[in-house]
Amino acid sequence: MARQARLTIPHYPHHVIQRGNNKQSIFRDDRDRERLLSLLHEYSLKAQVAVHAYVLMDNHFHLLLTPEDSKGLPAMMQALGRAYVRYFNTRHGRTGTLWEGRYRSSLIETEQYLLNCMAYIDLNPVRAGMVSEPAQHPWSSHRHFVGLSCDKLVTPHALFWSLGNTPFAREAAYAQWVAAGVPDQRRADLTRALLTGWALGSPDFIAKLEGATQRRVLPGKAGRPPGRRPQA
Repeated sequence: MARQARLTIPHYPHHVIQRGNNKQSIFRDDRDRERLLSLLHEYSLKAQVAVHAYVLMDNHFHLLLTPEDSKGLPAMMQALGRAYVRYFNTRHGRTGTLWEGRYRSSLIETEQYLLNCMAYIDLNPVRAGMVSEPAQHPWSSHRHFVGLSCDKLVTPHALFWSLGNTPFAREAAYAQWVAAGVPDQRRADLTRALLTGWALGSPDFIAKLEGATQRRVLPGKAGRPPGRRPQA
Protein backbone atom coordinates (compact mmCIF):
# COMPACT_ATOMS: atom_id res chain seq x y z
CA MET A 1 0.00 0.00 0.00
CA ALA A 2 1.32 3.45 -0.92
CA ARG A 3 2.18 5.62 2.04
CA GLN A 4 -0.07 8.61 2.66
CA ALA A 5 1.29 11.99 1.69
CA ARG A 6 2.05 14.31 4.58
CA LEU A 7 -0.57 16.94 5.34
CA THR A 8 0.85 20.36 4.43
CA ILE A 9 -1.39 23.43 4.21
CA PRO A 10 -0.06 26.97 3.69
CA HIS A 11 -0.29 29.57 6.47
CA TYR A 12 -0.79 27.00 9.24
CA PRO A 13 1.86 26.01 11.80
CA HIS A 14 3.46 22.57 11.41
CA HIS A 15 5.36 20.67 14.09
CA VAL A 16 8.22 18.70 12.47
CA ILE A 17 10.70 16.10 13.70
CA GLN A 18 13.64 14.51 11.87
CA ARG A 19 15.49 11.63 13.54
CA GLY A 20 18.83 9.97 13.02
CA ASN A 21 18.86 6.45 11.61
CA ASN A 22 18.84 3.75 14.32
CA LYS A 23 18.87 6.54 16.94
CA GLN A 24 22.42 7.46 15.97
CA SER A 25 23.77 10.93 16.68
CA ILE A 26 23.36 13.39 13.83
CA PHE A 27 25.85 15.85 15.36
CA ARG A 28 29.41 15.10 16.46
CA ASP A 29 30.31 18.61 17.60
CA ASP A 30 29.18 22.24 17.56
CA ARG A 31 30.49 22.75 14.05
CA ASP A 32 27.92 20.22 12.83
CA ARG A 33 25.14 21.97 14.73
CA GLU A 34 26.14 25.34 13.32
CA ARG A 35 26.14 23.89 9.82
CA LEU A 36 22.64 22.47 10.14
CA LEU A 37 21.27 25.77 11.44
CA SER A 38 23.02 27.65 8.63
CA LEU A 39 21.46 25.34 6.05
CA LEU A 40 18.07 25.61 7.73
CA HIS A 41 18.27 29.39 7.52
CA GLU A 42 19.28 29.27 3.85
CA TYR A 43 16.63 26.83 2.70
CA SER A 44 13.82 28.25 4.84
CA LEU A 45 14.33 31.61 3.13
CA LYS A 46 14.41 30.02 -0.33
CA ALA A 47 11.26 27.99 0.33
CA GLN A 48 9.45 30.82 2.15
CA VAL A 49 8.98 28.84 5.33
CA ALA A 50 8.94 30.75 8.63
CA VAL A 51 10.84 29.06 11.47
CA HIS A 52 9.03 29.86 14.72
CA ALA A 53 10.93 27.52 17.06
CA TYR A 54 13.56 24.78 16.98
CA VAL A 55 15.73 22.55 19.13
CA LEU A 56 18.71 20.41 18.18
CA MET A 57 19.08 17.26 20.26
CA ASP A 58 21.80 14.61 19.87
CA ASN A 59 19.95 12.29 17.51
CA HIS A 60 17.01 14.37 16.27
CA PHE A 61 15.66 17.89 15.92
CA HIS A 62 12.27 19.57 16.23
CA LEU A 63 10.97 22.51 14.22
CA LEU A 64 7.83 24.65 14.35
CA LEU A 65 7.20 26.07 10.88
CA THR A 66 4.66 27.95 8.78
CA PRO A 67 4.97 27.58 4.98
CA GLU A 68 3.74 30.17 2.51
CA ASP A 69 2.62 27.52 0.01
CA SER A 70 1.97 23.78 -0.04
CA LYS A 71 5.33 22.90 -1.66
CA GLY A 72 7.60 24.99 0.54
CA LEU A 73 7.88 22.78 3.61
CA PRO A 74 8.62 19.48 1.82
CA ALA A 75 11.02 21.26 -0.55
CA MET A 76 12.85 22.83 2.37
CA MET A 77 13.12 19.59 4.33
CA GLN A 78 14.33 17.65 1.28
CA ALA A 79 16.99 20.24 0.45
CA LEU A 80 18.05 20.53 4.09
CA GLY A 81 18.31 16.78 4.55
CA ARG A 82 20.32 16.18 1.41
CA ALA A 83 22.71 19.09 1.93
CA TYR A 84 23.40 18.21 5.55
CA VAL A 85 24.05 14.54 4.78
CA ARG A 86 26.51 15.52 2.03
CA TYR A 87 28.30 17.83 4.45
CA PHE A 88 28.27 15.32 7.32
CA ASN A 89 29.49 12.38 5.24
CA THR A 90 32.26 14.40 3.60
CA ARG A 91 33.47 15.89 6.86
CA HIS A 92 33.39 12.66 8.83
CA GLY A 93 34.53 10.25 6.09
CA ARG A 94 31.39 8.14 6.00
CA THR A 95 28.80 7.03 3.45
CA GLY A 96 25.14 6.13 3.46
CA THR A 97 22.02 7.48 5.04
CA LEU A 98 21.87 9.57 8.18
CA TRP A 99 18.11 9.90 8.64
CA GLU A 100 15.47 7.52 9.92
CA GLY A 101 13.34 7.73 6.78
CA ARG A 102 11.18 10.74 6.02
CA TYR A 103 10.61 13.54 8.46
CA ARG A 104 7.37 13.46 10.42
CA SER A 105 5.04 16.42 10.76
CA SER A 106 1.72 17.46 12.24
CA LEU A 107 -0.40 20.51 11.46
CA ILE A 108 -1.55 22.17 14.70
CA GLU A 109 -4.22 24.67 15.70
CA THR A 110 -2.60 27.99 16.57
CA GLU A 111 -4.78 29.17 19.45
CA GLN A 112 -4.93 25.80 21.20
CA TYR A 113 -1.47 24.38 20.67
CA LEU A 114 1.14 26.77 19.28
CA LEU A 115 2.53 28.10 22.57
CA ASN A 116 2.33 24.62 24.06
CA CYS A 117 4.27 23.31 21.07
CA MET A 118 6.94 25.98 21.52
CA ALA A 119 7.31 25.05 25.20
CA TYR A 120 7.32 21.33 24.27
CA ILE A 121 10.24 22.03 21.92
CA ASP A 122 12.09 24.20 24.46
CA LEU A 123 11.74 21.59 27.20
CA ASN A 124 13.10 18.68 25.16
CA PRO A 125 16.65 19.05 26.55
CA VAL A 126 15.27 19.23 30.10
CA ARG A 127 13.16 16.08 29.65
CA ALA A 128 16.24 14.33 28.21
CA GLY A 129 18.33 15.26 31.26
CA MET A 130 20.78 17.32 29.21
CA VAL A 131 20.17 20.53 31.20
CA SER A 132 18.12 21.59 34.21
CA GLU A 133 16.72 24.74 32.57
CA PRO A 134 15.89 25.30 28.87
CA ALA A 135 18.00 28.48 28.76
CA GLN A 136 21.09 26.36 29.48
CA HIS A 137 20.74 24.61 26.12
CA PRO A 138 22.36 26.83 23.45
CA TRP A 139 20.92 24.93 20.47
CA SER A 140 17.29 26.00 20.59
CA SER A 141 15.19 29.10 20.00
CA HIS A 142 14.32 29.44 23.69
CA ARG A 143 17.06 31.95 24.49
CA HIS A 144 15.83 34.19 21.67
CA PHE A 145 12.30 34.27 23.07
CA VAL A 146 13.36 35.07 26.64
CA GLY A 147 15.71 37.87 25.57
CA LEU A 148 19.06 36.15 26.14
CA SER A 149 20.16 36.17 22.48
CA CYS A 150 19.14 37.38 19.04
CA ASP A 151 18.60 34.58 16.52
CA LYS A 152 18.25 35.57 12.86
CA LEU A 153 16.78 32.15 12.05
CA VAL A 154 13.66 32.75 14.14
CA THR A 155 10.47 34.45 12.95
CA PRO A 156 8.17 34.91 15.97
CA HIS A 157 4.59 33.87 15.34
CA ALA A 158 1.88 36.51 15.73
CA LEU A 159 0.60 34.70 18.81
CA PHE A 160 3.92 35.32 20.54
CA TRP A 161 3.62 39.05 19.83
CA SER A 162 0.24 39.02 21.58
CA LEU A 163 1.88 38.05 24.88
CA GLY A 164 2.77 41.66 25.71
CA ASN A 165 3.08 45.21 24.42
CA THR A 166 6.85 45.46 24.90
CA PRO A 167 9.75 43.08 24.27
CA PHE A 168 10.34 42.75 28.02
CA ALA A 169 6.68 41.92 28.68
CA ARG A 170 6.62 39.29 25.93
CA GLU A 171 9.87 37.72 27.09
CA ALA A 172 8.73 37.58 30.70
CA ALA A 173 5.33 36.14 29.79
CA TYR A 174 6.88 33.48 27.58
CA ALA A 175 9.46 32.54 30.22
CA GLN A 176 6.62 32.05 32.71
CA TRP A 177 4.69 29.98 30.16
CA VAL A 178 7.62 27.61 29.64
CA ALA A 179 8.40 27.45 33.38
CA ALA A 180 4.82 26.29 34.00
CA GLY A 181 5.45 23.31 31.72
CA VAL A 182 3.23 21.60 29.18
CA PRO A 183 0.22 19.80 30.70
CA ASP A 184 0.55 16.03 30.42
CA GLN A 185 -2.44 15.65 28.11
CA ARG A 186 -1.25 18.43 25.80
CA ARG A 187 2.20 16.87 25.63
CA ALA A 188 0.69 13.46 24.84
CA ASP A 189 -1.53 15.02 22.15
CA LEU A 190 1.43 16.78 20.52
CA THR A 191 3.53 13.61 20.54
CA ARG A 192 0.76 11.42 19.14
CA ALA A 193 -0.12 13.88 16.37
CA LEU A 194 3.53 14.30 15.40
CA LEU A 195 4.19 10.57 15.17
CA THR A 196 0.98 9.78 13.28
CA GLY A 197 0.96 12.82 10.98
CA TRP A 198 -2.65 13.80 11.66
CA ALA A 199 -3.86 17.31 12.40
CA LEU A 200 -4.28 18.47 15.99
CA GLY A 201 -6.99 20.87 17.12
CA SER A 202 -10.61 21.49 18.04
CA PRO A 203 -13.56 20.07 16.05
CA ASP A 204 -14.12 23.49 14.43
CA PHE A 205 -10.45 23.63 13.41
CA ILE A 206 -10.58 20.13 11.93
CA ALA A 207 -13.73 21.01 9.99
CA LYS A 208 -12.03 24.13 8.62
CA LEU A 209 -9.03 22.10 7.48
CA GLU A 210 -11.22 19.52 5.78
CA GLY A 211 -12.79 22.35 3.82
CA ALA A 212 -9.34 23.52 2.70
CA THR A 213 -7.94 20.17 1.54
CA GLN A 214 -9.08 17.18 -0.48
CA ARG A 215 -7.83 14.58 2.01
CA ARG A 216 -8.73 13.44 5.50
CA VAL A 217 -6.97 15.27 8.33
CA LEU A 218 -7.90 12.72 11.01
CA PRO A 219 -7.89 8.91 10.87
CA GLY A 220 -11.19 7.29 9.92
CA LYS A 221 -13.15 5.25 12.41
CA ALA A 222 -12.21 1.60 12.64
CA GLY A 223 -14.59 -0.96 11.22
CA ARG A 224 -16.86 -1.31 8.22
CA PRO A 225 -18.39 1.86 6.70
CA PRO A 226 -22.07 2.30 7.74
CA GLY A 227 -24.67 0.68 5.55
CA ARG A 228 -22.31 -1.96 4.11
CA ARG A 229 -23.25 -5.61 4.50
CA PRO A 230 -20.62 -8.33 4.67
CA GLN A 231 -20.10 -10.33 1.48
CA ALA A 232 -20.51 -14.08 1.57
